[in-house]
Amino acid sequence: MGFVEEFKTFISKGDVVDLAVGFIMGVAFKDVVNSLVNDIIMPPIGLLIGGVDFSELKLVLKPATEKTAEVAIMYGHFINVVIEFLIIGFVVFLLVKTVNNMRSRK
Repeated sequence: MGFVEEFKTFISKGDVVDLAVGFIMGVAFKDVVNSLVNDIIMPPIGLLIGGVDFSELKLVLKPATEKTAEVAIMYGHFINVVIEFLIIGFVVFLLVKTVNNMRSRK
């Protein structure tokens, strides 16, 4: 079977639609998790550490001048992204575990 025939078979199985739906849901879920982290989780943590906006924490390597932009390591943003990743990973883990449990009961 040639490449074109394999592709036609793949398209006709409906796998592409399932993949597209999963991708769209993943993008939407990322926005929900991003809002959860930035709008719900991080403000209380920032309040606990002295009213700091966590996403603005940075280590300035070179201050901005009239001619150049600031050079900084944005470690607060990085921490937010790591928390988002952990939440998404945990939810995917729960989904896979649930699906596996449902399959094993059949």
